[in-house]
Amino acid sequence: MIGRVVATEHRPSTPHQFHFWTARESPVGVGAIVRVDAPGRVVFGVVMDAAAYADLARPLDAVAGAEGDPTQAADAARTEIRLYTAAVLRQEPEEPLQPVPLGEVRMATDADVRSALRMDAYTAGERATGIPVGTYGAAGLAAPVYLDADFLLGPEAAHLNITGVSGLATKTSAVEFFLASIFQTFPAHKGSVAALCFNVKGPDLCFLDQPAELSAEDIAAYDRLGLEPKPFENVHYFAPCKSDGVNLNTLRTHPDLAANTEPLTWGLREVLEYAEVVLNRDDLDAKADAFIDFLADRVVGRDFHAAELHPPDWRVLTFADLEAFFRAIFDSLENNNRTDIWRTHHIATVRKVRNRLGNITTRAKGLVTDDGASNDLPWGTFDDRGVYVVDVASVDPLAQDLVFARVVSKLREHLERRDLGVDHVVVFVDELNKYAPADGPDTYVRKMLLDLSERGRYLGLVLFSAQQFRSQVLRRVVGNAGTTIYGRMDPDELATAGYATLSPATKIKLATLPKGELMVRHPHFTQPVFIRFPRPCVLSGRDGVERFPPATDLPFDEAVARQLRSMDPAISTDKVRALVDGRREDDVRRALARTRQLRPDDVLAYFTAALGRRVEPELVSRRSGVLPLRGTPDPYSS
Repeated sequence: MIGRVVATEHRPSTPHQFHFWTARESPVGVGAIVRVDAPGRVVFGVVMDAAAYADLARPLDAVAGAEGDPTQAADAARTEIRLYTAAVLRQEPEEPLQPVPLGEVRMATDADVRSALRMDAYTAGERATGIPVGTYGAAGLAAPVYLDADFLLGPEAAHLNITGVSGLATKTSAVEFFLASIFQTFPAHKGSVAALCFNVKGPDLCFLDQPAELSAEDIAAYDRLGLEPKPFENVHYFAPCKSDGVNLNTLRTHPDLAANTEPLTWGLREVLEYAEVVLNRDDLDAKADAFIDFLADRVVGRDFHAAELHPPDWRVLTFADLEAFFRAIFDSLENNNRTDIWRTHHIATVRKVRNRLGNITTRAKGLVTDDGASNDLPWGTFDDRGVYVVDVASVDPLAQDLVFARVVSKLREHLERRDLGVDHVVVFVDELNKYAPADGPDTYVRKMLLDLSERGRYLGLVLFSAQQFRSQVLRRVVGNAGTTIYGRMDPDELATAGYATLSPATKIKLATLPKGELMVRHPHFTQPVFIRFPRPCVLSGRDGVERFPPATDLPFDEAVARQLRSMDPAISTDKVRALVDGRREDDVRRALARTRQLRPDDVLAYFTAALGRRVEPELVSRRSGVLPLRGTPDPYSS
């Protein structure tokens, strides 16, 4: 026993809160879970605030007692009391709901923590759904804390949101550990699960497949949680190319990491369906959207006949084809002395759409290709416990929006048809302040994230998100997160209205949290709980860059050879250099894209065939059958 419940006229016990006193040396602190024992009733609570009292009415009494000498104050015998305020976590029995009785107070044990947080309802039995996320520790205790998979990944509730100061809140590390825990403990009866992560900051998520060195304390924590400390075993990286079309626009370019790092490139058909991402500007309207729909439904990828155009028959497959199609429209109007309407579409609308679509290939060069060769994510063949990382940290914001919109939309489409390859997908998005801000225009990406947070759980599509300032994110997005986690917080952020329900002592603790410690809200927890999680067993971005420094951009032929070697390590640079020497770069890119798509057994042979026969220039000599007139000198003879 460490103390007793105390109730006074001004501080009574209620069904949701109680006060207790302890000795000065008691190990109780803010966030500690305690147990109250009374005849016929057990109450569990978590400490939310603390205060200390002495038998003094005024500060002047302390001065007088020490005769004005602070050094003598210790000699003055004073009665001191430590008083703690605790919020009720659970009462047994739960009915009738009564005020907390005046009983003995004890520190919680492992079993008490499990009962207090209602984890006993989902961590036992054949269909248990507990996911370990860390340990609760007080007075030397290290009790495992579990989240309910039904409320973390659906269908009861879903989504997870993390808030905290950049660099101090360990947001990325927490998500890496949570994903590893989910992959190792996700219940078999709930099916398969995969993760798709957007890397939006430098090398943050670039080394998930590389092991890190852990301390003995971290290894002990993994053992306590029943987890194996190991990196992710099935990771696939995708990154757009740079403007040359062959060097990848990512920090994961070390030769030792090339085997599972692929380009992400899209053509016209992949982009046009999501053109709204770049068409939601102020100068575009429903007329432009209608013309986009006309192109998507009747022109692109179809046989289109227009007698007024030259030529009249079209099959538009690439951005280059589309540009030729636009030129044919303008030429037709000019030849017919018309400058206003083409097939009910005003020429100004046609020009605006042409400019915006052309802007995609310029600003998103390397992601969007003019010639239509594409390399996409493996839609329909996602692996169970597979991690798919799309690195957009170094690309233009327009390209980032396009990637977010298309990838998440495709995930939803496949999950609706149940043909993605897995039953659940966790989508991790960092910097939510940027992509779903509380203020600003209602962009396509913001609407997409809102729709994901409100309806995704019914499909198995779950959003794990992180940001520095929760108060600056669209409220409906973070409000739909069934589980909320807080790391080290900025005091100014804690002063906003969203944190008014937290006690002053809890806010102080949040503002001073060390790395690796978090505050968790979960539907089964009636009050937030502080936990500690071990370091994830993957290289951090900073350590990864030091161990695997990015390769410098290679010349065109060497970059092509590097991509081919990722499919067949036996291919030499000299062979590739001889093959591509004198070839048009666009032809080489197309052959490389076809080889990546098919991934044949004999990579070099297929690449050579895709390049086609080399056309050598021919020297044209003077025709021997034609002779100059007799007696007339030949001016071209030597």
